[in-house]
Amino acid sequence: MEHHVYFWLKDECKSAADRAVFEQGMASLFDIAMVGGGRWAVPAAVMPRPVIDQSWDYALTMQFASVEEQDAYQVDPQHHVFVETFKSWWAQVQVRDLA
Repeated sequence: MEHHVYFWLKDECKSAADRAVFEQGMASLFDIAMVGGGRWAVPAAVMPRPVIDQSWDYALTMQFASVEEQDAYQVDPQHHVFVETFKSWWAQVQVRDLA
């Protein structure tokens, strides 16, 4: 399965230094044992079209072998450290999970 997360950062958390720290935080999530792969990214510089939403700052996509592995990831202490460290930075977060 795939786990997709979109982050909108608060304006006060968008400096180059803040972005570097946030990027390190996202990268650390791939060290969690049940994460099978994935990456983080910023919006691609594609031709603007009405169906494209580029308002977000970062996207995180992760692959898991099963729903159960993804459920275990959600309660992993390292995942909780990431959430607790950065939740005050987020203006909005959206999650989309694909089977």
